[in-house]
Amino acid sequence: MSRTVYVNGTFFAQEDARVSVFDRGFLFGDGVYEVIPVLNGRIVETAHAIERLNRSLGEIGMAWPCSQDEFKRVLEDLRQRNQLQEGYIYLQVTRGVAERDFAFPASIPSSFVAWTAVKKLIENPLAATGVKVVTVPDLRWKRRDIKSINLLAQCIAKQEAASRGAFEGWMTEDGVVTEGASSSAYIVKDNTIITRALSNAILPGIRRKVILKMAREHNMALVERPFTVDEALAADEAFMSSATTLVMPIVEIDGKPVADGRPGAVTLKLRAMYVEMILQEATA
Repeated sequence: MSRTVYVNGTFFAQEDARVSVFDRGFLFGDGVYEVIPVLNGRIVETAHAIERLNRSLGEIGMAWPCSQDEFKRVLEDLRQRNQLQEGYIYLQVTRGVAERDFAFPASIPSSFVAWTAVKKLIENPLAATGVKVVTVPDLRWKRRDIKSINLLAQCIAKQEAASRGAFEGWMTEDGVVTEGASSSAYIVKDNTIITRALSNAILPGIRRKVILKMAREHNMALVERPFTVDEALAADEAFMSSATTLVMPIVEIDGKPVADGRPGAVTLKLRAMYVEMILQEATA
């Protein structure tokens, strides 16, 4: 069965979906995006995604393509048309279609595109074994807090990680880890969770937000500060989070095992707590 894709008010079979060559997302990467999980046939954490999308749009002066209620209806209609039970919805909003000019064009409607993808989120086999990461230079711009579709630096980081046999690239500046190429980064030392504080230097990850909230509610030790590559190599545990990995243990950094090279107790506890929470939302 052909996948259904949403493009600016119309649902198409994926082979028929088109965007204009004059779309500013295509020409300039002038747009933002979100990835929203789907579990048990339910879209979860939508409110968090809308909040972050609203912030990203506001930071670059871009209009919503529709009302937020209509936005939610489109996503649910798309999920139903594709009969998606587990996976995610990818969506992006761009500034729209106009003649190529760097300055923002006046009074054009934003473009809105979305599609679904099937993926195992809960029973991901990598969650049991953990994954490998390698450190790579952070080549991005200075407004990393905006979830921009301009992802060339992240593509370079991901490709370097893949070429070195790793699942993810941890981007670094001056010996300090900023974040993963498509994830938030954490280490654990002496049962304390350490992750970088929010700023323009990192994306405000939704999973990060929820994980930190859960950690505080369960009186788990937590510090928001930068950590170095050397600290990560000496950590008791390391993990990452994202919409498609949830909480994912990291067992090797730059070819060196993290502690005993197995997923750690704090990481596994956080994953179990997170999975329980989103499954509750998906069955409510």
